[in-house]
Amino acid sequence: MSLMITDECINCDVCEPECPNEAISQGETIYQIDPNKCTECIGHYDTPQCVEVCPVDCIITGVEETEEQLTARYQHLTGQV
Repeated sequence: MSLMITDECINCDVCEPECPNEAISQGETIYQIDPNKCTECIGHYDTPQCVEVCPVDCIITGVEETEEQLTARYQHLTGQV
């Protein structure tokens, strides 16, 4: 898992369309990030776009992953492996 959304989420709907991997979806009470799809935008952008647009700063690093791990996930998701 890389990024996660905390309980401070206000369901403003701005993060979901920004995710290039479609890793963000509406959960039961707040938005959630699928750890199997999140690459922290590696391969797409220099910084995680959801973090950039979040008005309440509720998106944090869950479990630290290396750039190599995130790149490998990106390659898997995009069929480059």
